[in-house]
Amino acid sequence: SNANLSNANLSNANLSNAYLLGANLTGANLQSANLTYADLSGANLSGANLTGANLFEADLSGARLTGATCPNGIVNGQPGADC
Repeated sequence: SNANLSNANLSNANLSNAYLLGANLTGANLQSANLTYADLSGANLSGANLTGANLFEADLSGARLTGATCPNGIVNGQPGADC
């Protein structure tokens, strides 16, 4: 898709099965979003807020998560982060 959704407010959005291959989600607010089965392969999620998001079976292969806040509220790369 390569969509540019940088800094978008997608909190509580239903993005189940969304095709977001290579999307730019830098700094996006995905708090409590439903991303089940979403294709986020190659997406840039740097600095995104994924707190409370549902990533069940989401494809994050090749995705950039630098500085992203993971679903459990811990920043990617820090101990205990779940993304």
